[in-house]
Amino acid sequence: MNIASSSALLRPQPGNPCKLAPIALFVYNRPEHTRKTVDALQQNALASQSDLFVFSDAAKSQPGLAAVQQVRGYVRTIRGFKSVTIIEREQNMGLANSVISGITELCNEFGWVIAVEDDLLTTPDYLTFMNQSLDRYEAEPRVFSVSGFNFGLRCPEHYSFDAFCFYRSSSWGWGTWKDRWEQADWEMSDYDSFCADKERRRQFNRGGEDLSDMLALQMDGKIDSWAIRWAYTHFKKDALALLSFRPLVYHFGSDSAATHSRRKSFRQSPLTREHRSMFRHPDEVRLEEDFVLELQRSLRPSLARKMVRRMLHWRMGSVRNPLTSSKLLRTKPERSTAPEATRRSIVD
Repeated sequence: MNIASSSALLRPQPGNPCKLAPIALFVYNRPEHTRKTVDALQQNALASQSDLFVFSDAAKSQPGLAAVQQVRGYVRTIRGFKSVTIIEREQNMGLANSVISGITELCNEFGWVIAVEDDLLTTPDYLTFMNQSLDRYEAEPRVFSVSGFNFGLRCPEHYSFDAFCFYRSSSWGWGTWKDRWEQADWEMSDYDSFCADKERRRQFNRGGEDLSDMLALQMDGKIDSWAIRWAYTHFKKDALALLSFRPLVYHFGSDSAATHSRRKSFRQSPLTREHRSMFRHPDEVRLEEDFVLELQRSLRPSLARKMVRRMLHWRMGSVRNPLTSSKLLRTKPERSTAPEATRRSIVD
């Protein structure tokens, strides 16, 4: 296959020369959001050479069926990619299980993957950055993920690269490899020991003071998030995330239909208007102290959030609350077993 110069850094994959990473697009019940996300992806320089897999979750109940059917009607019309495959779930999985199942499926088949949800805009060079980054750090075991989102960090003039490493992974426009993804423990079997270790919680929060709080909410059954468990995997394995300095991803989905509306609290910058065909990656996998401190400041929670965190710490046992039990009561995360699905291949 003839690959344009924008992917000149890509190496042949075993049994599949010069293969670009497949794109996993997760959709549910927002047809206009989905259309905007796909329109942006279609403008990418590597779109026509990329395989797109659309994972469409089923409606939770009868009242939501019409919106899901609208989305499915639209995605069946998608063109502009090397191939389009649609996986229509017959039962509702929820976002977390849908992502875990879909990413696992594509990692097992291709070895790496780029993941996009239905409320993200991307630049025309987003797929180029992602493929070059996945290729560049495939043999760097400490890099567990890459993303075009950077939490609003601005690149200083003295920094000569297009990406940097951080403790916290991003769930917006990201990618990973099979050997990293399969190291995640989605049932969080060591959570009790983590709760009992104040130093481990402090280290986890180097990626943002809200991380331990979100993990507590997940384990208490208050949220259903694959992303916080994936972030914990980075911490547990002493791994880092590679983020783009130039904003290549913009999240626009913080509305009443959003699965996790708290996402709007992240600072972000407008998409860059400067597009590139080659990206400069750091020679070493290491943290830049100035960038870490700046992101930690920007991710610091408000006073209200800190009060919520203290209440959660009571439940985690770090602060004993005489009015509550010292043992955390939580629901056990479900295994990401995929229900039956209809698989459609779109052919021009």
